[in-house]
Amino acid sequence: MSKRALVAVLGAASLFLAGCTDDASKESASAGQADGTTTTTDGSLQTLGASEGQVNLIAWPGYVEQGRLDPKVDWISAFEKAENCKVRTKVAGSSDEMVSLMKGGQFDGVSASGDITLALIQAGDVAPVNTALIPNYADVVPALKGKPHNTVEGKSYGVPHGRRANLLMWRTDKVSPAPDSWSVVWDKASPHKGKVTAYDSPIYIADAALYLKATRPELGITNVYELDQNQFDAAIALLKEQRTVIGEYWSDFRESIASFTEGKSVVGTTWQVITNLLRTDEVKVDNVLPKEGSTGWSDTWMISKKAKNPNCMYRFMNHIISPAANAKVAEYVGEAPANAKSCSLTEDKNHCATFHATDEAYFDKVAYWQTPIKNCGDSRGEACKDYSEWITAWSNVKGEGG
Repeated sequence: MSKRALVAVLGAASLFLAGCTDDASKESASAGQADGTTTTTDGSLQTLGASEGQVNLIAWPGYVEQGRLDPKVDWISAFEKAENCKVRTKVAGSSDEMVSLMKGGQFDGVSASGDITLALIQAGDVAPVNTALIPNYADVVPALKGKPHNTVEGKSYGVPHGRRANLLMWRTDKVSPAPDSWSVVWDKASPHKGKVTAYDSPIYIADAALYLKATRPELGITNVYELDQNQFDAAIALLKEQRTVIGEYWSDFRESIASFTEGKSVVGTTWQVITNLLRTDEVKVDNVLPKEGSTGWSDTWMISKKAKNPNCMYRFMNHIISPAANAKVAEYVGEAPANAKSCSLTEDKNHCATFHATDEAYFDKVAYWQTPIKNCGDSRGEACKDYSEWITAWSNVKGEGG
């Protein structure tokens, strides 16, 4: 998606927020449909009607598997039969692609990451979700409910899919001593110059802000996604310093696996699933949640405000966070499940321990991705940098040094 298009999406923020209201008369107004569905003026369902026969989704790879590649990897076929909802999925390659596709209105729902959830909400492309119509929501880990990346004015705009932290990984045969701090990737005099790796996305600016939050308290950073000019400039300056020691940026986990396997990278940002796969291949790696904390993400299943199949979408959202389905998808993609009951159903009985599924002390150190917007959320008002400015700055950072 072009920068201009994303600016237009984010530019809808003030209009959206101005339209938020507690007016009970507006909230209670509802419209009925022939299938028995009723909705309020904000687009949320009040009653569930009959299945429409299909649901059209945008999803990350591995989130909606129907056994096409491996008959054992299937948590959708049984849902289709039970709910009379044929699932059609468009696999997206990036968050920007998801934003662009959702604007068209051809899809009923999306598995959005926190870097775009507020953008989708503010653009009016997704509707609030009535969690009372999603029975399995009751069993979602409490700490994943009501998060700022998918909740506005107390309204939930989706259901959590799972969660994962961005970790620090290193080759144990090449990096010593074992690091416990992000300083190992920010040191411009690093002995690992040229073999440091980082995640390739504008949202990585938050990782720089997180390190500065811990090491430069005078900057006053409280939320790493709400950066004013001074804080933002400091983060960009740190990223430009880091650029001189970076060997590779990665966005596809397969790129990271290959780079660490070949020794091109020896230390940098990772996901737990990457570490697990490297260990399976007997590559000597370890990881840690550093003492400064970390960024991370919890994806959200969101429903389009223009959904043509809202009843099937609600049924799908209930299914994907059901204990069995959530256990399967979490284990397959490598993350902590959203449903607390899923942990007893994973094939690997250590899965939830590995991914800290119920360890809130662990996730208290994780700042989940959140769409940067101009509103700082405090007395600074509209002084923060929105995501369009993050995109421009990130492009400039990567352009330095080659």
